[in-house]
Amino acid sequence: MQKRYAQFISVLFCLFIGGFFALHLILPDREKSEVENRTLQQAPRFSVGAVLDGSFMEDVETYIADQFPMRDEWTGVKARSEQAIGKREFSGVYLCGDTLIARVNEPDAALVEKNLGYVKALAEKTELPVYLGLIPSAAEVWKDRLPEGAASYDQRLVLDQARTIGVPLVEYSSVLTDHAEEPIFYRTDHHWTTLGAYYGYTAAARAMGLDIEPMGEPRQVSDSFSGTLYSTSGIHWLKPDAMEIAVEEEGVDVTSYRTGKPEAGALYDWSKLEGKDKYSFFLGGNQPLCIVESQSAKEGGRLLIIRDSYADSLAPFLSQNFEQVHLLDLRYYKGSVAEYARENGIDAVLISYSVPNFIEEKNMALLGQ
Repeated sequence: MQKRYAQFISVLFCLFIGGFFALHLILPDREKSEVENRTLQQAPRFSVGAVLDGSFMEDVETYIADQFPMRDEWTGVKARSEQAIGKREFSGVYLCGDTLIARVNEPDAALVEKNLGYVKALAEKTELPVYLGLIPSAAEVWKDRLPEGAASYDQRLVLDQARTIGVPLVEYSSVLTDHAEEPIFYRTDHHWTTLGAYYGYTAAARAMGLDIEPMGEPRQVSDSFSGTLYSTSGIHWLKPDAMEIAVEEEGVDVTSYRTGKPEAGALYDWSKLEGKDKYSFFLGGNQPLCIVESQSAKEGGRLLIIRDSYADSLAPFLSQNFEQVHLLDLRYYKGSVAEYARENGIDAVLISYSVPNFIEEKNMALLGQ
């Protein structure tokens, strides 16, 4: 009897695996996962060189995992089953009630020191005022919400180190901590919300000696934003986030340089709200260079922001003070920052990154050119 049961289980298992293998062969490969918001591995090309260096088998393994039938549904089932046995961390993301918070790993101390050195080098290279703003993530500001004993890097260590290089520091940390009881980060995404970006704006304005404009009445533009942490964790049952704006786009012109040539952009790309990557609604998402021009800026002048994606929702607020806000992304723009500032009549430079991005950024050397 026991032998027959074992045989039955073996046959059932083989049918299960065989069925999914057949589906894998029948179903067309997907180019992108909307849930994970990323491009999926396509069938790798065979070559002797790829076999010899091991890359072919790695690509095959990734291909099978990415194209596995019902992959999105299985990741959700996996997360549910892990939650049932008491797990609180899912692919580097902590489930904290109705909120997802990404773990921050211990950085390479040498890289952090180099990056801070490059910031200092830019400040010494130019006569313009240079400000450094490091945005602590939810894992720091909301650390009291993390599961007991949850591991995450103490981001205050980088902030303390940044205060020693002689470059004025924008106190994002203090203002966010003061408003930690408010919805300053999305529940399903790693970015700050429009409210969080406004508080960040007040810190930046204070550091640069600007008049702080009051926050306008927020206007909801979406109630179906499921962000990066939703995608990577497999926690697909949380209620989506709402997205808001507090600065209207009338009187603001945007020029984007996605291909190296100027083309019309927008403060808000409304078409992005129809897709998965809704945070790209702000300025249209990642790009090498973007210039925001405001006809009603209170103080005038030109600000250059060396930035990550947090600045996309920060820029609308700063456009109220500067007639031009230039945003450079060092992942895509490979020219000299100091030279760009000279050629474009920049009045001040703000280096603004989230701490998790800054401690991993490998393009900061461009600041010293």
